[in-house]
Amino acid sequence: MNSGVTAFTGPADVILHALSHDLDRPVVQFADGGATISARDFRANIVGYAAALNALKLDRGARVGLIARNRVEVLYVQAAIAFTDLCLVALHPMAALDDLTYIANDADLAALIFDPHGFSHVAEALGEQRPGLRLLAFGPGPGENLITLAGLYPDAPLVAPPADPDAIIRLTYSGGTTGRPKAIMGSQRYTMTMLQIMLMEWDWPGELRQLVCSPLSHAGGSALMPALLRGGSLIVLPGFEPGAVLAAIERFRVTAILLVPAMIYALLDHPARVTSDTSSLEVIYYGASSISPPRLEEAIRAFGPVFFQFYGQAEAPMSIALLRREDHDPAIPGRLGSCGRPTPWNQVALLDDEGRAVVDGQPGEICVRGPMVMTGYLNRPDETAEAFAHGWLHTGDVAIRTADGFLRIVDRKKDMIVTGGFNVYPREIEDVLTAEPGVADAAVIGTPHPKWGEAVTAVVVPHAGATIDPEALIAAVREHKGALHAPKHLHLVDTLPRTGLGKPDKKALRAHFGSEG
Repeated sequence: MNSGVTAFTGPADVILHALSHDLDRPVVQFADGGATISARDFRANIVGYAAALNALKLDRGARVGLIARNRVEVLYVQAAIAFTDLCLVALHPMAALDDLTYIANDADLAALIFDPHGFSHVAEALGEQRPGLRLLAFGPGPGENLITLAGLYPDAPLVAPPADPDAIIRLTYSGGTTGRPKAIMGSQRYTMTMLQIMLMEWDWPGELRQLVCSPLSHAGGSALMPALLRGGSLIVLPGFEPGAVLAAIERFRVTAILLVPAMIYALLDHPARVTSDTSSLEVIYYGASSISPPRLEEAIRAFGPVFFQFYGQAEAPMSIALLRREDHDPAIPGRLGSCGRPTPWNQVALLDDEGRAVVDGQPGEICVRGPMVMTGYLNRPDETAEAFAHGWLHTGDVAIRTADGFLRIVDRKKDMIVTGGFNVYPREIEDVLTAEPGVADAAVIGTPHPKWGEAVTAVVVPHAGATIDPEALIAAVREHKGALHAPKHLHLVDTLPRTGLGKPDKKALRAHFGSEG
C-alpha cells in the first residue's frame, strides 16, 4: 500500500552508496608526495568529521565557513557536511581579508573551519569581528583542533539522515564584479540535479583519473562526487602551475582535468608542453569564462579532440549547456565560439527585455528554469525578484541560437558597450584580437567618452617575445567588424587581472583605464 510519503535521495545517500563497496580502491592521491587515501579511509574520516560537526550543537541550518589550501581534510568536510543539518560556505583562498570579513558577516557564520598554514590570521581577524564564532583548525592553531576532534570518534556505520530537497546546504558567493558579492542559496535539490546532469550528460573516461589543480573548496571539489560514483580517483596538486600540471599528467597517466581558459592558454604557452606526454588525456573539461576560438583551435591541435565545454553559473551550475568533444569541429564556422546545446533537464530560452522569446539568429538573454536553479540570493529579496523576472532565472549572458540549436554567447549583458547609441559586444572584438599573430589574450571594456558615451577600449596581452603594433590591431578589428567596433584605445599589458573564478576582471580594468576620454 502506498503511504503517500515520497523519499528524496540527497547527497548523503549518494555518498553512502559510493562508499559501500570496493573500499580498498584509491580515492584521492596527492601529486606532491602526499598520502593515497582509500575509499575505506575516506569513509572512516567522514564518520569522524560528521560526528565532530554534529557535536558542536550548532543551530539547524547554521552556516559554517571553510577556507584552506588543497588538503584532504577539505574533501572530508565537504562530504561530512551532508551528514549534518549545517550549511557550508566556501571562502576563496585568494580573497582579500576585507571581502572575507564582509562574507562572514553577510552569511552570519557560526563557525569557521580553516587551514592554520596560511589562514590563522584570517581566523583571528574574523574571530575578533565575530566574538561568538567557533574557530576549528585543521591542526594546531587558533581555536579548536578539528582533526583531533574528528579523531575522538571511532569508526562507526555511516547513516544518511533524511533529506529535505528544499534545505539550503550551501552558500556560494558571486564574483562581485559589479558590486558586493551576493550569497547564492543552493538547496539539496539544486545540488543533486547538478550531479545527476553531470553523470548523465558529461563525457567521462572509461577509467577516471582526474587531476585537480584548482581550489578543492571551489571548482576542484566538484570532481569529488562523480569520482566517487564512477569508481575513479582524484590526483590533487597544491594549485595551478603549468609545468607541474604537465608533469602530473604524464606521471599519473591522467585521463581528465578541469581547467578555465586562462589555464589552457598557460599550458599552450609553456615550453614543457611540446615535450610532455599528455596522450593519456581523454577529456579536458573547461568553462567559467569565454574562450578564444583561435586559441581553442590551437589547443585541439596540441592535445587532440579531447575538449568538453560546460556552461553555467553559480545560480544554475555547470550544465545549462554543453559543447561535447565531438562538437568541437574547427571546420564548422563559428562552432568553436559556441557554448553548446542546452541540456534537456532544465528549460532554457533566449528572451528580450520584455521576457519574450527571440527568433533564431537574434540576440537574447539566456534564461533558465528548473530544478538546477538556485533558491535565491540570501537576504536580497529585490535582487532575487529581479533575477527571476518573468518566471525565469536571468543569467545576464546574451546569446544567439543557431538553427541547429547551438548557443553562441556574444557577451555579458552588463559588459555591453553603448557607443554613439549603438550596442557593441566586447566578446566579438576579443575574438578578432586573439586571432591576430602575437596576441595571447585580450579583454575589451567600455570607458567614459564625452562625445560617444563610451569608448571601446582594448587591453591586450602579447605572447612572450612578440612585438605588436597597436594600430595594426585596431585596423584588424575595423576590417573584420567595422569602424563602430574599432577600439578608440588599446593598451599592451603583461597579464590581465582575474577574478577568483579565472574570469578577466573587467571591473578592475574599468577602474584602471576608466579615466580615458
